[in-house]
Amino acid sequence: MADDATQPMNVLHVIADQHAAPLMGCAGHGQAITPNMDRLAGEGVRFTRAYAQNPICTPSRVSILSGQYCHTHGYYGLSGPTPRDLPSLFGHFGAHGYRTAAFGKVHMPNDPVNWLARDVDRLDDSYETAESQPGTSRFLSYLEGAGWREWEDSWHNPWRYGSSSISDDARPSELPYEHTQEVFAAREAIRFIDEDPEKPFCLQVAFQKPHHPLLPQKRFWDMYPADLDLPETFDQDPGHRPPHFRQMWHAMRNQEWDYGEPGESFRDGARRAWRGTLACVTQIDDVLGMLLSALEQRGLAESTIVVYNSDHGCYHGMQGIVEKAPGICSDAVCRVPMIWRVPGVAARASVCHELVENVDLAATLPPLCGLPAMPTAQGREITGLLRGGAEPVRDVAVTENAWSKALHWGRWRFVHYDAHTFEEEAGELYDLEADPNESRNLYFDPDHAEVVAACRRRLAEWLINTTPTRSLMGGGPGDVSAGKPTSVVRESALATGQHPGPVNYL
Repeated sequence: MADDATQPMNVLHVIADQHAAPLMGCAGHGQAITPNMDRLAGEGVRFTRAYAQNPICTPSRVSILSGQYCHTHGYYGLSGPTPRDLPSLFGHFGAHGYRTAAFGKVHMPNDPVNWLARDVDRLDDSYETAESQPGTSRFLSYLEGAGWREWEDSWHNPWRYGSSSISDDARPSELPYEHTQEVFAAREAIRFIDEDPEKPFCLQVAFQKPHHPLLPQKRFWDMYPADLDLPETFDQDPGHRPPHFRQMWHAMRNQEWDYGEPGESFRDGARRAWRGTLACVTQIDDVLGMLLSALEQRGLAESTIVVYNSDHGCYHGMQGIVEKAPGICSDAVCRVPMIWRVPGVAARASVCHELVENVDLAATLPPLCGLPAMPTAQGREITGLLRGGAEPVRDVAVTENAWSKALHWGRWRFVHYDAHTFEEEAGELYDLEADPNESRNLYFDPDHAEVVAACRRRLAEWLINTTPTRSLMGGGPGDVSAGKPTSVVRESALATGQHPGPVNYL
C-alpha cells in the first residue's frame, strides 16, 4: 500500500505469450540471456512454482484478469463469446479512479466485442479492433503507413516468410526493431503513462513472443551460436507418456522444416527453432528493459508495481517437442515465470518456492494499491510471500482443461484424464524432486497407488472448494462466494436442503 494517500501505487503488468519458466538467467538457465528479467528479479521476488490456470492463451488470460478459475468463468478455448457480467481487474481499478489500458497481444473473448472494451480507457490489441475486426488494428495500420506491413513478423505472414501457416521453424526477422509488435506496444504504453501524470494507472503490455513464429531480430539471433546444445530432455523416450503425447512426438520427427536445407534432420531444424526461441526471449527481455527505464526516467519506479509473467509455457524442444501441444502433460507448459517488484513491500532479490498461481494477481494487486478486494476473485492474496514470509497460501496448484487437470502438490505432479479420452487408460504421476525431467511415470506403479489416490482426492476437493456459489442470503453474480463456501452459505445449505449452484457468466 502506498505510504502517501495522495500518491497511490501504479500497476504495470507485462505478460509474455508461452514463455516457459526455466528460460531465464535468473532461473538458472545456462543459455538464456535475460539481463532485465534478472535485474527485475534482483529488485523483487521471483516465484519458482507459479502455475497457469490453462495451457491455452484466451482462457488463461481470462483467469488472470478475472481472478477466476476456468470452471468458474467457463472459457476453455480461443476467443469466444464476450461474457456479459464477468468483472475484470481493469474494471475494478477503473471504478476506483485509475486510468486503465491494455496494449499488445491482448487475446480476449471478442464476440461481438472485446471483453475488456468496457473496462479500459484504451484498448490496443495488436491484431484486431475492440469491435472484433481481425486483421485491423492501430498496430497493423501503423505498419501499413510506415511501409512495413508485408514484413510484419509477429503473426502468420506468408508474404515474407513463405509458409502457408505459422511455422515451427526459426530465422531472423526482416522487420526493423522499432516496428516490431513488442516495441510498438511498449511505446504506446509509455505514451499512455505520459498523457495524464496526475492520475494513477493500471495497464498491461502483452508481448507476442516467444510464441511462434520464431522470427527474432538478427542482433538477438546472433547472440546465440548455430550449434548451441539442445535441451537435455530432447531425446527423452515418450513411451511413458499418454497416447496424444506419443503421437505428437513421432509426428514431429517426420515434418519438413521451412527454412532449412533439403534433407536436413529433425535435430538440425529443432536446434534452429531452439536458437530462435532463446533469441525471442532475449528480445522481449530487451523491451522489458525499455519499460523499466521509462519508469525510472519519469520518477515512477518507486511508485509502480511491476509484475512479469506469462499466460502459459511451451515445450520449445524440451521433452522432444518443439511447440506447445499436447499442452497440459508437462511442467514445461503449465509452469510460468512470475516476478513481482513492489517498492516498499517486496523483499529484494528474494526467491519464493511456495505454490502460487496466475489467478493470484487479481487477488493481490488491489490491496497492494489500497483498494478493496475484488469480491468475485478466487485467487489468494500473496502479500505475505512478497514480504518474505514462508507461510504457504495454498496446498495445491491446478492447470485445467475441460476434460483433464494437472495437479501440483508437494513434490508430486499428477495429471488426470477423463476415462473416455483415450482407448487406453491414461494418467501421469511424477516425483519432481527425484525426477525433475519427468522421465518416469509412476501412475501405474503399484508402490505409488496410494499417492495416485491421494492426488485424486486432492483434485476432487480442490474442484469442490473452488466451485463458486451464489449466496443463499442474496443473489446475483456480485454475491459469488468464491473458493471454500463461507460458514453462512454452508450452514444455510444444510438447514434448507438447498444446493447453491455454480455461477455461469457466459
